[in-house]
Amino acid sequence: MRVKLEMPNLLGKFGEIVGCLNRYGCEIVSSSLLKVSTDKVIRELEIICLEERQREQIIKVLKELKDIKVLKVIDKTFELHEGGKIEIVNRVQIKDQNTLAEVYTPGVAKVCLYLKDHPEEVYRYTIKGHTIAVITDGSAVLGLGNIGPLASLPVMEGKCMLFKEFAGLDAFPLAVNTQDVDEFVEVVKQVSLVFGGINLEDISAPRCFEIEKRLWEELEVPVVHDDQHGTAIVVLAGLINVERLLGKSLRDMKIVISGAGASAIGTARLLLKYGVKNLILCDSYGAIYQGRKERMNPYKEEIASLTNPERLKGTLSEVLAGADIFIGLSAPNILKPEDLKAMAQDRVVFALANPDPEISPEIALPLVRVLATGRSDYPNQINNALAFPGLFKGLLEAKAKKVDEEVFIEAAKAIAYVIKKEELKEDYIIPSMFDKRVVKAVAQAVVKKLTKPSKSLN
Repeated sequence: MRVKLEMPNLLGKFGEIVGCLNRYGCEIVSSSLLKVSTDKVIRELEIICLEERQREQIIKVLKELKDIKVLKVIDKTFELHEGGKIEIVNRVQIKDQNTLAEVYTPGVAKVCLYLKDHPEEVYRYTIKGHTIAVITDGSAVLGLGNIGPLASLPVMEGKCMLFKEFAGLDAFPLAVNTQDVDEFVEVVKQVSLVFGGINLEDISAPRCFEIEKRLWEELEVPVVHDDQHGTAIVVLAGLINVERLLGKSLRDMKIVISGAGASAIGTARLLLKYGVKNLILCDSYGAIYQGRKERMNPYKEEIASLTNPERLKGTLSEVLAGADIFIGLSAPNILKPEDLKAMAQDRVVFALANPDPEISPEIALPLVRVLATGRSDYPNQINNALAFPGLFKGLLEAKAKKVDEEVFIEAAKAIAYVIKKEELKEDYIIPSMFDKRVVKAVAQAVVKKLTKPSKSLN
């Protein structure tokens, strides 16, 4: 944050402020002298505080200091969001009357009539070929929960920025003001014509499953719920590299997933499609198994029929015994060291709850062979941004009208094999989201999969 202060022009006054900040665990990273008079100075300080609570506390303390006046507090995060984070930019410059006549009336009529007779060319002559809709109802935004569509907009804008930054695609945020499934589906259907792909975002389970299923059936444009499939793709990519690193097949491993929401069920489905045989999901009531009555819904019942072949019952700790891999898509600090010690040798832990994982990395690292988290300050970050830019870039390049789990598996393989066999290490099983090879590799894999004559989804 930046703070503008007015203070007496006295020797030692600035040092008093520095000492005050240090006592509260904050640090001045820059100081600008804005105005000087014989008796007063105005300074702007850039201050780093590790926690929001510290920021609020330090402003209160500064206001209480004698002879110090807090003129303005600028939160850098809010400053970055001011005016929104994205904009529409013309790709053609209107520099004279002739250009105006070509991009708009009367010249545009010729293109309109051509598209009327050749609708497949819409990808070539409109934004459809490079544009994604990022659509939410605001019902499950990050870790914030159901904050509504309006408050979700900064997240949706951020997602659009990632599409542009990593894949060169134009994306637009759409926050739909309903949490009724039928209404939401109808809105998406009505606005879908202009977009080459639909990215569903931050929609609560189990509604998200029904929404996506219906849109897959009723639209001729690829629809991806990123909370399900983006997570699943990157998790599978990491596990493919676990296979390569350990020389074991996922088909022969016992895998336990903590969680039964969108990302957990989406990941489970993709692992099953990949060929995993021994997979168990746990929710807050313990193992999910066929025939369980407590806290079930149709989607849990469906996944129960496909997983937990031995119908194990009990708590997460109990079913984790002997497991090779743990995947956490649930809640912080639910694992104990004893749980990890009960797993098989060469244990692999993907503790992906954010910002606080299912077990502290400092505790887990000495006990596991491979650790992955959702955080950027530890190795092996499982980040959806590794998947969705290249996935949608490939879908648009292929002019795809549908997408399925076979495409997701090819995307996962492409991410995994960006890392060469000789480069694989316990702390390097997943490439960085800033590795420019990733988007290209994923897009090429998707296009190749979709353009095979016998497998085409178009």
